[in-house]
Amino acid sequence: MLLEVCANSFESAVCAQEAGAHRIELCSALGIGGITPSYGMLKQVMETLNIPVHVLIRPRGGHFTYSEEELSVMKADIKFCKEIGCAGIVSGVLDRNQSIDVEKTAELMTASEGMSFTFHRAFDWVLSPEIELQKLLSLKVDRVLTSGQEKSAVAGIDLLNRLKKIASNQLIIMPGGGITASNVSVFKEQGFEEVHSSATKIIASGIGTGISMNTTAMIDDGKEIISDKQKIKGLLERIK
Repeated sequence: MLLEVCANSFESAVCAQEAGAHRIELCSALGIGGITPSYGMLKQVMETLNIPVHVLIRPRGGHFTYSEEELSVMKADIKFCKEIGCAGIVSGVLDRNQSIDVEKTAELMTASEGMSFTFHRAFDWVLSPEIELQKLLSLKVDRVLTSGQEKSAVAGIDLLNRLKKIASNQLIIMPGGGITASNVSVFKEQGFEEVHSSATKIIASGIGTGISMNTTAMIDDGKEIISDKQKIKGLLERIK
């Protein structure tokens, strides 16, 4: 069984390789489900690691329905990943009905040609997973990262097994979500080829003050945070 580690920093990526992980999914901002890592992090990781690096292509937190402008940003990020030799892309697009947006996902796959393509946990939002999996089979994605639409992959094991049966040998169903050393054997026994884990620990840095830089109201999958034109204009009116 192959272990993919979700690495949210350069240090995490190095730890994954040194511990013997077979592959990493590189991202930033793990607390909001991950977004695309920076140019600098990507470059440094690729210059340092010798295990395969898959990169999360997600331009922001929140939902997985993207505008044409956002799609353009995603394609540019994929282009850079290809140029520096990344092994794979982790991405995907849903429509406003929480179904897989086949056209936009296909555009990302075309941009990713030559690299492995994983449809990420946006799959856990779809309303009819067994039907939606057929779309991914038609698109010929390489794998689907999913918790089986539960908070943890262990809780979602029944759906994961049904999806694996449907997928047969056409794509890999990769369980992810709450997988640890204490439960990973469940997935090995069920015949899954790959598993995904962040394998994180929380370290108190001892740096900082009591003024938090986190805004919990903005951490909500159902919200998209944007700069408001009227508020900007209001500020400008006051400082003229």
